[in-house]
Amino acid sequence: MSAVARALCAAAVLACIAAPSATPAQNAATRRVVAYRSPAQLAELQRSGARIVRRLPALHSAVIETTRPLGRKVVLRRELTVHEPALVKTYLPGVAWEWQWDAAHMDAVPDDALRAAASVKIAVIDSGADLGAPDVADKHPATWSVLSHSSNVNDALGHGTFVSSLAAGSVTNGVGMSGFGGDAQLLVVKAIDPDGYITDVDEAAGIVYAVKHGARIINLSIGGAESSRIERRAIRWAARHGVLVVAAAGNEHDQGNPVEYPAALLQPVGSRGEGGVGLAVGATSMDGSHAYFSNTGSYISLAAPGFNVFAAESAESDWPHAQVPWYSPGYYGWASGTSFSSPEVAGVAALVWGVNPRLTAPQVGWVLKHSATGSGWNSQFGWGTLNAAAAVELARVTPGKALRRVAHVHTR
Repeated sequence: MSAVARALCAAAVLACIAAPSATPAQNAATRRVVAYRSPAQLAELQRSGARIVRRLPALHSAVIETTRPLGRKVVLRRELTVHEPALVKTYLPGVAWEWQWDAAHMDAVPDDALRAAASVKIAVIDSGADLGAPDVADKHPATWSVLSHSSNVNDALGHGTFVSSLAAGSVTNGVGMSGFGGDAQLLVVKAIDPDGYITDVDEAAGIVYAVKHGARIINLSIGGAESSRIERRAIRWAARHGVLVVAAAGNEHDQGNPVEYPAALLQPVGSRGEGGVGLAVGATSMDGSHAYFSNTGSYISLAAPGFNVFAAESAESDWPHAQVPWYSPGYYGWASGTSFSSPEVAGVAALVWGVNPRLTAPQVGWVLKHSATGSGWNSQFGWGTLNAAAAVELARVTPGKALRRVAHVHTR
């Protein structure tokens, strides 16, 4: 990769699909008894419009007045505490617009894990981001361009906005979609040019900048068939500084299925998912099967939804916009590629680190791999498909014998 590395843009940017708008029927306010797990959950329900009539803290219950069509007795689960329109199952019967959220079991992640991720910073090294896109803007990201040596990260390509929103888009602004990183901090580093190319030097500069500015996790949705000395040095340097690097495995399965870098620097060829200094992520389809374009091989760590996933788009790009049935000041749509599987894993890594800050970067990677849904390692899915709820649960356990066996970072 001494010259350039091709950015892993969408394997296919799918045309927008119109959906009819619907106005919910207005119901008279009624009183309901709800059970809540934490005061934060009750406060979230208040913010959605419910009025608290009476509290019974000892029973973790309350009487509320609301127009929501709730049952007689309701336990406040994720669908009541997150009000992002794309998570509501209105795209198809029983299917949300942001279907990948449920597919990765983000719907079962407790609220406290989403909040705890606020202590973790994710750096997205990509084509920049549209800072006007609501789900990106509301995270107030730090920004830097290694191309212009400025804080200007405008995203004419569109790739970086999509990736950033998946990794760390706001989960509390009530607009659009939700990022997998909960309340994680976002650092946008622009290193890909408007044509979709990144040099190994700019990649390395982006990695150095991210590490020096506090990133614990770096997402690289880029790849090429060759590596270089400076790329290898940058990856080793990040690993030595305790940073978890996550990269896309590649979209060329039907074009010879080449080994892609930097993914194969993180989970080395021949490792069969063991060890490594980061994670190489493949893609799945909506039904959980292997996405036809996703590269396979002995360097795959795990897989995550990547075919026709839903996320925020840049107003500057020419990607087709979905006609969503809710008001939004931003743009949204679907795209496919391992580029979009990788930031989902990076986001969940922030959740893992948030609930257990004592973990090392290799241990966070181990948790993500060994909580994935699967029955052992294979060349299509690695250790399995991303399971956010299982990863958070595993991370909560004080590192025991299994985690202590995780190898120290190798710098060879």
